[in-house]
Amino acid sequence: MEPHEYASQDAVGLLGLMRSGAVTADEVEAAARRAIEAVNAELNALTLPLFEPALGHDPRGPLAGVPFLIKDSQPFARGVPFAIGSRAIRGAVASADHELMARFRAAGLVTLGQTTTPEMALSFATESVRYGFTRNPWDLERGVGGSSGGAAALVAAGAVPVAHANDGAGSIRVPAAACGLVGLKPSRGRTPCGPLIGEAAFGHSAEFALTRTVRDAAHLLDAVGGAPPVGEKYAAPPPPRPYADEPRADPGRLRVALTTAAWSGVPVDPQVAAVTVNAGQVLEWIGHTVTEASPAVDPDLLVEAMMLGAIAAGAALLRARRRPDPALLEAVTRRLIAETQAFTALDMMAAVDAQHQVTRPVGLFFEEYDLLVTPTLGHLPARHGALDYDDPDYSMRSWLRRIFEYGPFTAPFNVSGNPAISLPLGHSREGLPIGVQLVAARDREDLLLRVAAQLEQAVPWHDRKPPVHAD
Repeated sequence: MEPHEYASQDAVGLLGLMRSGAVTADEVEAAARRAIEAVNAELNALTLPLFEPALGHDPRGPLAGVPFLIKDSQPFARGVPFAIGSRAIRGAVASADHELMARFRAAGLVTLGQTTTPEMALSFATESVRYGFTRNPWDLERGVGGSSGGAAALVAAGAVPVAHANDGAGSIRVPAAACGLVGLKPSRGRTPCGPLIGEAAFGHSAEFALTRTVRDAAHLLDAVGGAPPVGEKYAAPPPPRPYADEPRADPGRLRVALTTAAWSGVPVDPQVAAVTVNAGQVLEWIGHTVTEASPAVDPDLLVEAMMLGAIAAGAALLRARRRPDPALLEAVTRRLIAETQAFTALDMMAAVDAQHQVTRPVGLFFEEYDLLVTPTLGHLPARHGALDYDDPDYSMRSWLRRIFEYGPFTAPFNVSGNPAISLPLGHSREGLPIGVQLVAARDREDLLLRVAAQLEQAVPWHDRKPPVHAD
C-alpha cells in the first residue's frame, strides 16, 4: 500500500478497502507504521517507540484493522507505561485496561503507539519538560493545542485516521481546531471515564477520539459508546443507537444560536470570528434559522467550577501509591498539589454550587435553541511557549483564566455535560486551520452529527493537507 493511498483514506475508507480484498490488514498496519515514523520525526508526538507487536484486538470487530493510537493521559492499556506527560512519573505501568481501552480492543482497532500530552493534561498546549514541544503539521513553529495534542498532530498529518483523546475543558476540541480536525466531545456519561481524571473529576472529562471526518466519529461512537452490561466492568457495550446512520439523516429546520463574543470578554481574533459567522451563513443557506444569541455564562463561576476537575487531578497525585517527586514536577502542578491540600469541604461545596450555576442557564438555553455555534478557539494556533505551564507565577485559578483566554468557548460544556463538536470550517490568511464549535442539548449527539455532516458537505475540508503529511 503506497503512502498516498493510505494517508488519503479515513477509517471507513480503509475498512472498505480491507473488506473488498483490495488490501490486507497487515498491509494497512505496515503503511501506518511507515507513516507514523515519517511524520513523527518532525512533529514529536509520540511518548514511546511504536508497539511491536500492536496491542491485542478483536479481528472481528466493527473497526478491525484500523490503525489507532492512545493518549498518555492515565493508566489506560494493560502493560503499557504511562507518565501523564510528567518527568516525575517513571516506571508506572497500567495493570489493567481502562474500560474504554477494552472497547477499543473489542472494536478491532490496531493500537500502535502512545501520544503526547502536557503534564497532568492541564494545558491547552502540548508542551512538557519531559517531552518538549509537539509541533503543528501546518506550521512547525506553532503548537497543536492540548491536551490531546500528540493525537491531533498525527491524525492531521495522515499518520492514522483516528486517535484516542479526552476532554476535560476542551482537550479534544482545542487540538481539533488547532490542527484542522473533527473533534467530538460526547455528552456526560456517553463513554466510560477513568478514575484518575474522569469519574473523579465531577463528570467534566469525556473520553473519545480525534478524527478527520464526521463519519469516522459516528462509526467510532457506535463502537464504544453506551453503558457497559450490568455486572461486566470490561466488556463491549450493548449496541447503542446507530450513530453511523445519523450523518445521512435530515435534522429538519433547526433553531440555531450563534455568538462570536467570549463570555469572559477577552478579544476574539477577527479571522476566527469571520469563519464562525460564515458557518452561520452556510447554515441559513441550508435552511436553518440562525439568531445571534448565547447562554449566560459567568466566567468567574466557570473558573470556580473548573477547580473541581483540577482538584480531582491533584487528589489523584496525593493518593498515588508513590507520590511523585515535587522537584521533578512543573510549576503549575506543584501549585496544584499545594492548593489541593489546602482545599476545604467549604471550598468544595462552593465549587459544586458554581457548577450548578453554570449548568442551569445552559440547560435552559437549549429549551429555546436546538444548536449553539461559536468559535472553538479565540485565536489562531499559538506559538510554542505562549502557554508556559512551568511558570511559577501562576495559581490554579490564574492558570485556568490564562488558558481560557486562548480557548474561551469550550469549558462551559464540560461543566454542563453537553455534547459539542469542533469542525475545521476555515483557514487563516497564514494558512492555519480555524475550528467552529457546535453544541447541542444533553444526549443529542445525533443532532450534532447530522448538522456536522451538512457542513462537511457544504464546506468540504478533505482536500486540505498540511505541509507535513504522510503522503
